[in-house]
Amino acid sequence: MSQRVLVTTAAIVAAVIAVLSPGPAFAHGFSSTVYVHVTAGEQGHVRTALELEYDLLVVSAADLEREDALFRAGNAAFEAQDTAGQAAALNAHADAAARYVTGRFAVTAGGRACTPARMGDFTMGRREDVPYASLLLDWSCPGGEAHEVRTGLFADAEGYVKGVKTIVTYDIDGRSGSAALDAGRPSFSTGQAWYERFWEFFSLGAEHLVTGIDHVLFLLALIAGSRRLREIVLAATSFTLAHSVTFMLAALGLVDVPARIVEPVIALSIAVVAGWHLWRIRRHGGHASDLRDDGLDRSGWIRLGVVFCFGLVHGLGFAGALGIDEAWSWTLLWSLLVFNVGIEVVQLGIIAVAFPLLIVLRRRSPRAGLWATGVIAAGVSVMGLIWFVQRLFGF
Repeated sequence: MSQRVLVTTAAIVAAVIAVLSPGPAFAHGFSSTVYVHVTAGEQGHVRTALELEYDLLVVSAADLEREDALFRAGNAAFEAQDTAGQAAALNAHADAAARYVTGRFAVTAGGRACTPARMGDFTMGRREDVPYASLLLDWSCPGGEAHEVRTGLFADAEGYVKGVKTIVTYDIDGRSGSAALDAGRPSFSTGQAWYERFWEFFSLGAEHLVTGIDHVLFLLALIAGSRRLREIVLAATSFTLAHSVTFMLAALGLVDVPARIVEPVIALSIAVVAGWHLWRIRRHGGHASDLRDDGLDRSGWIRLGVVFCFGLVHGLGFAGALGIDEAWSWTLLWSLLVFNVGIEVVQLGIIAVAFPLLIVLRRRSPRAGLWATGVIAAGVSVMGLIWFVQRLFGF
């Protein structure tokens, strides 16, 4: 295989992937997550603690309220990475920022609207190394057995991000647990059936893998480098076991690794697993797809070990995307398990579609199959290295 042709093709593939990858919006990623914790307040009151991505809140509130001063001060503090300045910018325009939130976030009781009141100032924190603003609201409710939370924060129509998720944790009405909201499921009620809540987390897990192009590329690298069904099954199982362990531990708060470490390693894992297949092609040429009849060779077993280790890191990435921060409960555990099942179903679906096509191509034309896997692996490896540099140095 011509090295020049391979490198050129890989560059084209990487460019296509880059075009399809999320782009910036006001120095921000393609999507975002809002975190809401709902608790009972004094008699007839509900409290909601909201965490919203700072740059999105600034630009959205400034746009809605026509507060140019908020945009200028908020953007300057964001660019300077000045935490105190970020809080000051929001609090100088606290009414406008709070109006944006309460205009798109609501609590009802028994079908009747609750009245919000801001409690204290905006405060700043970080999630996944991204600045988040916290806002505490007290809602006066007219009564009712079941409370409903509805959100339209950072809607697609605003044009800044798409597909925002809202993770709700709650301890109210004698119930506690979690719910996942988005544009297709904008509301949650404490009177909701258990299977409705679990379906939300299954869908959230499935959507996360589909929209998480880095995880999809890692899976494609596994498929391209697997020579027979038994190898992709073992690789997928190894990856699943590893990421399931760290996902559960991290989501339950037992393990905490900063995103500035996790995200670059995930990118590096994509490049390494894809590069592994390129190394086999360079070393074995047309025999790179050969596999011993009695099982995996030494290289195959080493590859499984590498996949398992990187799977541990991907699990931390999945947990970071979910972002639940609440005390242990059986409801929480089941929500996490269902989220993980959603990930696995999509993962198996991708393998079930892509791997048989690759097998057919290899059997009809071994050379074409080798070229196809080589090009895929090269493109994925280049993209992984690009992401690694971007995430490591914060580009």
